[in-house]
Amino acid sequence: MDTTYYDHGTPAERWERARMFFDAKDYAAAARVLDGLVGEAPEQTGPRLLLARAYYHSAQLRRAEAELRVIVERDPVEHYARLMLGRTLQRQGRQEEAEPHLRIASALAGDFERL
Repeated sequence: MDTTYYDHGTPAERWERARMFFDAKDYAAAARVLDGLVGEAPEQTGPRLLLARAYYHSAQLRRAEAELRVIVERDPVEHYARLMLGRTLQRQGRQEEAEPHLRIASALAGDFERL
């Protein structure tokens, strides 16, 4: 597949293009753009988190899980990544694995009723 369009431009231009695709609910196209950005700057959480969200919304749950696990491993108190990881695991029917992540996300958000 020709990915020239998805890889064209500066990182800032590609970030904007990815966000436009995401906002337009074209999650697969957003993921194509974001995959390249994450490859270029793997240490940045923002593009990786948006990539995980694009994978989640396009039902690429294993890929979403992999990206979220990278974020959580690097930053165990990243609330939204924890929440998304829990929901991704739930969506795969892995409720038992999801629960600890959802509890941690609740605690980090100050929602102690879930605990």
